[in-house]
Amino acid sequence: MEQTIHNKQNGLDYTICGDYYLPNLLPTQTEEKEIGIWGLRHLRYIKQHKKVRYINLLTTGKLNAYLAEIDERAQNVKDALVKQMAEHEGTNEMLKEQNQMEWVQKMNNIRNRAEEIVNKEIIFN
Repeated sequence: MEQTIHNKQNGLDYTICGDYYLPNLLPTQTEEKEIGIWGLRHLRYIKQHKKVRYINLLTTGKLNAYLAEIDERAQNVKDALVKQMAEHEGTNEMLKEQNQMEWVQKMNNIRNRAEEIVNKEIIFN
């Protein structure tokens, strides 16, 4: 059973773990948002390559909100790119009715290109 207490002298919160009082050094996240695949990829990238940014976001309690925003932005960009590329290349419902395998090949190609663009421009940046 964990119990949290507040010390008025130094303004810190402590969690009681057994016989020890451990300070809560990291601020609580303001709100827990759902993080998807794009946010998780970016998290892995900043942990490995942008350590200062990762530590700053973590210690200020803004990491979850930042990753959720990156995830949402990346998904929106990917969806828009897929739609624009499909329209530009004539990959539409008529092609789907006429030649389903060709439509699947083209859509997979378009999705893969859009994911590469999102990775380069948003996730690994």
